[in-house]
Amino acid sequence: MTQPQSITFFIDRCLGNKCIVEKLRSAGLTIEIHDEHFAKDAQDVDWLPEVGKRGWVVLTKDGKISNNCLERIAVARAEIKMFTFASQSLSGEEMAEILLKVIVKMQGFVRKHPAPFIAKIYRDGKISMWKDSETLTKELEQ
Repeated sequence: MTQPQSITFFIDRCLGNKCIVEKLRSAGLTIEIHDEHFAKDAQDVDWLPEVGKRGWVVLTKDGKISNNCLERIAVARAEIKMFTFASQSLSGEEMAEILLKVIVKMQGFVRKHPAPFIAKIYRDGKISMWKDSETLTKELEQ
């Protein structure tokens, strides 16, 4: 039986908290960080295509991405799989703990749902689809 392909998570600049990166890496996850690949002031619409090409799964708490039409179109075009925190008021420590609690669920979600998508992670560990592939693709066509 073949092993499922490993998933690389890309930590958006707004989540680039050392605590999150260290905890996820120490749990054995493959993590890439925004500032190791892109300029600090890179716009989301500029880095999303590159992250999409590399097949990385985006972790963010940037509410703008899910609310800004141009950024959602960039997510759709780049075939991005994205998780965003529903709450903007979590500390780095809280986000790290939530991610560690739901990482297996997230990996299953990534394997089950086609790109692009934007899913929300809740404080209680629930994950729900916010914009699925069909919805994002329709936005792209409008």
